[in-house]
Amino acid sequence: MGICIFTFLLPHLLHSTLRGVNLGGWLVIEGWIKPSLFDGIRNGDMLVQIKSVTLEKYVCAESGGGTDVSVTRDVASSWETFSVRCLPNLFLFNLVSAYDDLHFLFIQLWRVSESEFQFRTSQGQFLTCDGEGCVVSATAKSPSTPETFEIERNNDSRVHIKLKSGTYLQATLGNQLTSDYPGMPGWDDNAATFEMAIVANNLHGDYQLANGYGHERAKERHRNTFITIEDFNFLYRHGINTVRIPVGWWIAFDPDPPAPFIGGSLEALDNALSWAEAYNIKCIIDLHAAPGSQNGMEHSASRDGTTDWPASDYISQTLDVIDFLASRYAKHPALLGIELLNEPSAATVPLDILVPYYKQGYQIVRKYSPTAYVIVCQRIGNADPLELYQANIGLHNIVVDLHYYNLFDTFFVNMSTVDNILFIYKSREAQLQALNNANGPLVFIGEWVNEWNVTSGTQKDYQDFGGAQLEVYNAASFGVF
Repeated sequence: MGICIFTFLLPHLLHSTLRGVNLGGWLVIEGWIKPSLFDGIRNGDMLVQIKSVTLEKYVCAESGGGTDVSVTRDVASSWETFSVRCLPNLFLFNLVSAYDDLHFLFIQLWRVSESEFQFRTSQGQFLTCDGEGCVVSATAKSPSTPETFEIERNNDSRVHIKLKSGTYLQATLGNQLTSDYPGMPGWDDNAATFEMAIVANNLHGDYQLANGYGHERAKERHRNTFITIEDFNFLYRHGINTVRIPVGWWIAFDPDPPAPFIGGSLEALDNALSWAEAYNIKCIIDLHAAPGSQNGMEHSASRDGTTDWPASDYISQTLDVIDFLASRYAKHPALLGIELLNEPSAATVPLDILVPYYKQGYQIVRKYSPTAYVIVCQRIGNADPLELYQANIGLHNIVVDLHYYNLFDTFFVNMSTVDNILFIYKSREAQLQALNNANGPLVFIGEWVNEWNVTSGTQKDYQDFGGAQLEVYNAASFGVF
């Protein structure tokens, strides 16, 4: 069902312990929860390298964009690695220049149709070609016909790239990428044939699902069957009385959200709260995916792995979504709280942008409800959660959501079973005690997992690790998943 157990105490609301689950992977897709959703999409998110078969050199770019694209690298390294984020929906190629300033050039291949794509650099320019005989450059500020290319693939790693007019690109003896290959190339060694080596596959979120299948097929895939009223009946019968429901920003535009997202999530959320009320279950509505993506990950519906959310337009749109959710559900008897944003990235979301957003979000919720909990998530990455305690976000019923993982960081790579458990007792317990005593928001361990980098752990090791976490995290003043 894509759910995980959590328990917490609400001393300021119910004076009772709540037992709950997270309805993850339902209204916001996370591919790891149900990988089979993506089985029907030809090609996946991937890292690739592009190499001319005649020059035996890799495609590269000068100064990270803004000038010509060249075919000059002898050996593939991170400089010649293309990060393909959404095939066939959207390729993201990471091209890195190895010239004097060693600038990175990230080229995102945006899907126009099943075979047509547009290449966008990390600096925002698009690869462009004015027609037959042109030299391909990365200089266009926005995409249209000259920035649209077709990619042909054979059964192995070889590809052709051509203009909409039908002219094929080729790697010239002068190490340029030009649109003047004569006729139709075969799959032998010729100037218009390139090798595309797949290095890795990753992003599998809402954008990739909807753009990969198309609107009608994506609509049929998942939402109406993954969570139903029978699940709420099951939860009720097993003593569960709270659910946390991740949602995406496009829910505010139902039933016709911007492409490629599909409608129906609003109806599903309405149903969820009705089912919850029927079974005396409380709901936390969690904005898991914000416009532009707040962390570049699949669970924020990132299009290509970039984080554009800090832009003012996206923040304004996100506040509109919070207003929509609060106005619609604030008076609903099943609502417990609203989480303003899940896991903003410390690397790309500055605190001086996040805190004003949280303050405005708090005021929006308070406009519709004086009592609903307003939950603010810590930044993931290199950030101290105490930064939110010092921010004076709101006056009452504020909760800071912490996510604890002994994963995703090189710090934990060489830790033994004992080391991991001691870290929970020494570091995490001390942090929770400090935050509980900080005379500020309540503390919520919104996410944690009984997994680690230990490769030889026994069943008892896992039990001890999970037990240590539950023992320590249960001290959080608002609760723990």
